[in-house]
Amino acid sequence: MLLTHTSQYAIQSLVYIALNGTEGPQLSREIAAKLGAPSAYLSKILQTMCKGGLLHSHRGRLGGFSLTRSPASLSLIQIVNITEGASFTTECLLGLKQCSDETACPMHPIWKPIKEHIIQMLESQTLASVADAVREGKYRLTDLPGALHPEINAERGGCPFDA
Repeated sequence: MLLTHTSQYAIQSLVYIALNGTEGPQLSREIAAKLGAPSAYLSKILQTMCKGGLLHSHRGRLGGFSLTRSPASLSLIQIVNITEGASFTTECLLGLKQCSDETACPMHPIWKPIKEHIIQMLESQTLASVADAVREGKYRLTDLPGALHPEINAERGGCPFDA
């Protein structure tokens, strides 16, 4: 697993919000239930996304979380940079303090092109492209019933396992 659970939950929850955001702000506990994520953990992740400028937190009876901008303008690398930190793109695979072309670890020549490809993939994928793939039934956010967009569930008789 390349990304931490934090990054995975962040991406999944933002996709969920992108799919359901037209219904208004989404509650963290409902997102957590739909994704099968620990509620307190996901709440902290969503607050981090707010601090990172990707989500807006709404208080009150009709409160919850909403995207601050269009899903098409948000790349996956932007989410990962918030959850993993900017060092995600620069850290040594082996965790050495000094690792560059000049002071390379034994894995550096092998890992560098792979890392560059991963970064390029995360930059090229937008939240909208992932949400569209989920909406079209190409991917599921989770295997839990009811995790997909309500319209998709209605088309499939309410069961995302048929995807």
